[in-house]
Amino acid sequence: MTNHEEAAAVRPLTLAWVSRYLEAGERVVRTEALHGGITAEVRRLTVGTGDGGTRDLVLRTFVDVEHAEDWLTREAGALPLLTGTGVPAPGLIAVDPTAAHCEYPSLLMTHLAGRTVLDDEGLETRVPLLARQLVAIHALRPVERPREYVAWTTADTVVIPKGADAAAWAAAIDVIRKPAPPYEGRFLHRDFQPGNVLFDMPPQEPAGARITGVVDWAAASWGPTDLDVAHCSAILALLHGPAWGLRFAEAYEAAGGVLAATASERLYWRVRDGLASSEEVRLVAQPWREAGRTELTTRAVEERLDAYVTALMDGLG
Repeated sequence: MTNHEEAAAVRPLTLAWVSRYLEAGERVVRTEALHGGITAEVRRLTVGTGDGGTRDLVLRTFVDVEHAEDWLTREAGALPLLTGTGVPAPGLIAVDPTAAHCEYPSLLMTHLAGRTVLDDEGLETRVPLLARQLVAIHALRPVERPREYVAWTTADTVVIPKGADAAAWAAAIDVIRKPAPPYEGRFLHRDFQPGNVLFDMPPQEPAGARITGVVDWAAASWGPTDLDVAHCSAILALLHGPAWGLRFAEAYEAAGGVLAATASERLYWRVRDGLASSEEVRLVAQPWREAGRTELTTRAVEERLDAYVTALMDGLG
């Protein structure tokens, strides 16, 4: 068995569990590992149907991941809230958050067309699409609110990159020592960024790109719109360069989004998420390299993060 085949293979108990949710006469005929995830194994399952056709499902499995039960329970709670809203999210089929039936905690959902796009080329077209999609997510008023957001870093857990601008980072850390600004809560994806957005990219017409799906709703929360914007900004800065991180908030507002009223409040959220990225640079960079962005070494991403945080503290954001 090749490494690819081994990665794609579904474990026996999990395959039996999946089979419970198939129609009569259906069976899984092919599996494919989908790359890009940081915490979960993600596989596309091709199901042979009774009429000789096929359809695809997606299986997310958390192997030896702390808080897997919580992540899957939250995602299973969020996906039904999105049904019929116009936000292109997967449909929930089944979840086994405690691995009562599967080898590891797992979630089964519908498959969405499209693919993630992490290349620099075409970014001018994709960024406004990302901004408009995020505005649409924040406009949702679900019948049930997800739990309140949780901060992903503290002033004491920030990891300052080697060779970083010490003064800028010290000032940034001081920013998040202060209490969070008041905010009007909205429905948040909480991990909205290019790696969790699927695109249809017509090869002959790059300007015709459109979003076909938003995935990974395990961190769905209730909180300030600035937090989602800050997270996408930070990831854009690491993936495509600091200038793109600084531009995303403008694209969000141009799409009709509303951010905090004062510059100091906006800075708080943007700095908080930028500093949170310092704790997971290695985890973030590895799947990007696996997806073809081989130049994004851990060191290269750390340098981009330093430049982004420094630019924020210089008032360029």
